[in-house]
Amino acid sequence: MLSPLPEERQSTFILSIFFMTFLLPTLIFSVFKKLGYIESLSMKNRNERIIPFIFVTALYCMITFLFHHQSRLSLDDNLFKLMILGDLIIFMAAVITTFFKVSIHSMGIWGIIGIALPLNNVSENNMLFYPILGLILLAGLVMTSRLQLQAHTPREVLVGTLSGFASGYVGMIVLF
Repeated sequence: MLSPLPEERQSTFILSIFFMTFLLPTLIFSVFKKLGYIESLSMKNRNERIIPFIFVTALYCMITFLFHHQSRLSLDDNLFKLMILGDLIIFMAAVITTFFKVSIHSMGIWGIIGIALPLNNVSENNMLFYPILGLILLAGLVMTSRLQLQAHTPREVLVGTLSGFASGYVGMIVLF
């Protein structure tokens, strides 16, 4: 059974998630655009995505390492396990991107769903059932938007969906 995150660490966890998933990538991609490594933040060309994604992956791993040493997080700590899962998903995105342009948005939302499903199985009364349904609806909107904006092909969205879900689900099974 999963133990809940202690209340005194919840704000740190939420701020870390915001920093790692929004602020840090935005800053990195903006710097790469300013330096001319990428033409636009949409990175339509697969080759433009490789260096920024490897860089973000390295930073995610360094942040996890620093949390591990500064906060004395161990592999028994749920926060540390969730950070490792985030690292795993972005690592998979970087690896796949070296060979194939993938929808990172699809990968991210389906990675969350892959994490949530095993959590629902161990929760009381399947209390995550309705939030998971909401996530699946949100995933449908995300995937549809990527296609409508012609940012990705159906194949790129499908690869993102399958790889994100597999990374999150398998990561949860292995780590928890």
